[in-house]
Amino acid sequence: MTRPIKNHVGTIFIPVSDIEKAKDWYCDFLGLPANGEILFDHLYVLPMEGTGIVLDSKIYTEGNIINTPLFHFNTEDIKAAYAYSEKKQIELVTTIQHEHYFTFKDPDGNHLMVCKC
Repeated sequence: MTRPIKNHVGTIFIPVSDIEKAKDWYCDFLGLPANGEILFDHLYVLPMEGTGIVLDSKIYTEGNIINTPLFHFNTEDIKAAYAYSEKKQIELVTTIQHEHYFTFKDPDGNHLMVCKC
């Protein structure tokens, strides 16, 4: 039987309260240019390598905040990534766990993760 659904994640949507502020925060955190266009007054597509991330202010409610990381950002140096996040005054949820990952929050309270690849 042919399966019409691929085993590939295309894009992850993150609910954000203010699309402009979220665009600036994520682009700054990830070292990306923040010169892309906001689409339909509520979407911003981050220029990622691999799986995409779309910031969406239309789907934001306090009940939609991501309380458990649904994905992780990759790093080759978990200690440097943690120090970088501390320096940027990111709200850290955990310290480095098992020398492999840590979790943090974006300004809207969405839980995110950085993991050593």
